Amino acid sequence: MKEKVNSLLIVARKNSFSDTIIHLLKDKNDPIKVVESISEARRELIDNDYDLMIISSPLPDEFGINFAIDSEYKYKMGILLFVKNELYNEVYDKTYDYGILTLPRPTSSQIIIQSMKLLEASLSRERMRETKPIDIKDRLEEIKLINNAKLLLIKNLHMSEDEAHKHIEKRAMFIRKTKAYVAQEIISNYKRAK
Repeated sequence: MKEKVNSLLIVARKNSFSDTIIHLLKDKNDPIKVVESISEARRELIDNDYDLMIISSPLPDEFGINFAIDSEYKYKMGILLFVKNELYNEVYDKTYDYGILTLPRPTSSQIIIQSMKLLEASLSRERMRETKPIDIKDRLEEIKLINNAKLLLIKNLHMSEDEAHKHIEKRAMFIRKTKAYVAQEIISNYKRAK
């Protein structure tokens, strides 16, 4: 089986949970660092790059949801967030759109291992997407699509071109998709409305 070395930051109180994670992953030879608070994790992320992060909330200085969301956005890392079982649905609803994998605690070793593999696969796919060369034809199509969407916003919502452009950018950032995706969404919505 193909395995890539990924650096891992574990943010958890010193207890059996962090020991269990380390034990489960010891055969992979991935570099692992454990910190016990969000403030320590923030400092660690400033000083070092990590591919993956596991957060076991709550932590002494913060619950961890906002930190997980900020970290995914800033560092483009795979994040696995563990929460108490009774809070799972509420936290899942808040983190799902950001691509953060949330699991209830307690959970089985098998689920943890499968979740880590899923995060690694997702991270690998994202890296491939980033390194793929951009085709000029595709780029021109993307520009055309975005311009058509801006025209629809200008015509139907009486936005300026700058406002339409900012609207598309903000929406893309909010839903974590490309501007072309948002443009296609806008065009499709107006076609359906006709």
